[in-house]
This record gives sequence, structure tokens and C-alpha cells, in this order.
Amino acid sequence: MACDAHVPKKAAALALLAAAGVALTCIPAAAKGPTYRQPAGAATGVRAVSAPGTPQLPGGLSALSWMVADAETGAVLAAKDPHRKLAPASTLKTLFAVTVLPKFRSGAVRRVSSADLAGVGAGSSVVGVQQGRSYTVADLWRGVFLRSGNDAVHVLAAMNGGWQATAHEMQQTARKLGAHDTTVKSPDGYDTPGQVSSAYDLTVFARAGLANDDFARYCGTARATFPGTGGTVPIENTNRLLSGSHGVTRYPGIIGVKNGYTSKAGNTLIAAARRNGRTVLVTVLNPQSQVANGVYKEAGSLLDWGFRAEGGAHPVGTLHAVRAAYDGPAPLRPVAAQVTGPEGRGGSPAPAALVLGAGGAGLASFGLSALLARWRRVPVPGGGRRRRGEGTG
Repeated sequence: MACDAHVPKKAAALALLAAAGVALTCIPAAAKGPTYRQPAGAATGVRAVSAPGTPQLPGGLSALSWMVADAETGAVLAAKDPHRKLAPASTLKTLFAVTVLPKFRSGAVRRVSSADLAGVGAGSSVVGVQQGRSYTVADLWRGVFLRSGNDAVHVLAAMNGGWQATAHEMQQTARKLGAHDTTVKSPDGYDTPGQVSSAYDLTVFARAGLANDDFARYCGTARATFPGTGGTVPIENTNRLLSGSHGVTRYPGIIGVKNGYTSKAGNTLIAAARRNGRTVLVTVLNPQSQVANGVYKEAGSLLDWGFRAEGGAHPVGTLHAVRAAYDGPAPLRPVAAQVTGPEGRGGSPAPAALVLGAGGAGLASFGLSALLARWRRVPVPGGGRRRRGEGTG
């Protein structure tokens, strides 16, 4: 499970569906009647929007599965085998955060016990949580998002009722979101027999999470500090498109989300970026090229293509429609609507809507685009460096 110099490791991203203070808002998804185009020489299973002037997909795509989607409309612009079930590595932490993030105040404090850290897998990426020390929930989430710390995931799961209870709840959340390709065995994404997800499901999780202010802030933070021996220590986000490190240039307009690596999953990445009022989500699973930083290069080229492929293009599918009710500190209870996708499950894609909800009357109503616009104003702490690690990232 070792990560080497040209194998990216963890990063940030994860989340929930609605933010407090957001009244019910519907966002229509793609229209019916998609057309399909398979570029010359494209791998089997590749589908992309078709419209006059739509650019060809980038060359050199070696990932086993990938997807490009519009975060606001839910339109799937292109995909390769998006429902292929693969090991997700730490991109599964998106679902962990969707499930657990709303439950605990950021300022709540946890004194870590030996039981909290029991079972952290050999070779796991860690942020350095220590038994007997106290950490705020915000500290732990920064450990999850920036360092992909499995130790921080274990502590938060212990707060949530335990490892198996959290895995079960994540599975329920996935089903409520309409994510039917995902089987959860280990909430941190550590390689475990039977644990799988897909580019489609991971994109659904990321889209759901990015509608939450806390998620957007955590996953968009390039550098921060974490409590260490004798004071705080700098930590850097292992999503190289966000941090701009290890030979990768920071992607223009990058919002963040989550990357990962295990020996079984290979390199995995969900990336979101915003330009000119549009937000594009890209998920890339297990590139085969063996090129240094290959997962970031392929994701970057797909983001570039996604921003160019706009206008009258017909989508090849839609992300799941989701409704959610936010009850303050209680967990979200999303309800899946009709499931559609670029592989044609259930026939041609149907119109869908993402509904963001918050309890209370008289709240001002606004769309996901308003939340997306605020991502550009999220402060990013300075400083930091990253140490090498192994295992899920």
C-alpha cells in the first residue's frame, strides 16, 4: 500500500447536503433527449455531449473510469464506464463526511482514548492524532480533509457510535442518495474486501457535500495547522491540484474535493473548479499510464474540457436528484428521487432537481450557485508542508 514519489496521496473533500439558513430551493437538471458521441479512437464505454462546436475529449486518458459533470445542473457531460465498481481509496471519505459532518459542532472537544484509535490500518495515512490529547472537531476534520488522516476518521467514527455503526450509516446514506454502486466496509476508504464505489457515486457524494459551507471550507483549504507535540504543526492538503505542490500547478479556479491512493485502488481523485459562473466536477479512478502525477494531469485535462463544453451541448445523463431536510444538529435525511445516468439505467435521463433544505419559516431562498460563488471567498490559511505516508490517501 505504499505511496511513492509519483503516486499522489490523500486530499480533502467530503460532505453533506444542506446548510443551515438555506430555504428550500429547486435546481433543474438536464433536459431529456441526450445524444451520444464516441470520439474516434476512444475507449469502449466513453460517452460525451454532442453539439456543434463541442471540443473533442482530451487524449491520453488512461483511467479505468471517469466522469465530468456540471455541479449546478447535475448534467453529466462525459463519462467512461461511470458505474464500474472499483476500490475508492480515500475518496470514500466524501461519503463519511456527508454522513457525519452535520452531527457535531466544530468547537466540540474530544479527548482521544486508545479505543478511539484501535484498528487504524497498517500503512494508513495519518495526521498525528495522539492518545490522551484533546482535539476540537474542527481539528479532526482538518486532519481528514487535508491529511486524509485515518486516525482522525477513527476518532470521529467513535464519536458517531463506532466503526461498524458508521459504516452501516454511510451505506444507508449512499442508498438514500441513490448511489447504488457503493458498498461500505471501512469508513476511511482503507482497502477492505468487498468495498467498492464508482465514478458516478463519488461525483454524487461530492456534489452533495459541496452544498455545505463547512465542507466547502475544509476541502478548499490548502494549508493549515494541527495540534502537535510542543505546539501546532503545519499541514498541507494532499490534493496537488489545490495545493500546487510536487510538480503540479494549482488548477485555476480549483475549489478542492478529495484524492486518494491505495495499492488496490491506485490513484483516485474527485476535483471541482469554478470559472465564469460555472462549476465543473471531475472524478478519475485508477489511471493506468504510470505517468508521474497522472491522476492530476488527467483530471486537469477533463476540467479544461468541461469548461469548454458548454452552450447547447446535450448531456449524456444526470446526477441523481436528491432532497434533504436539515434539522440543525441532527443528521440530514436525504431522499433519493429517480435515478438516471450516462449508462442509461432506467432509460433516457429524466429531468431532476437538487433540493437544498433547512428548517424554519421566513428564510431567504437562494440556489446552489450562491453557495458556489462563496467558495471563491473562503480564506486559505498559509504555511505548511507535507510528510510522506503510506496506505489510503
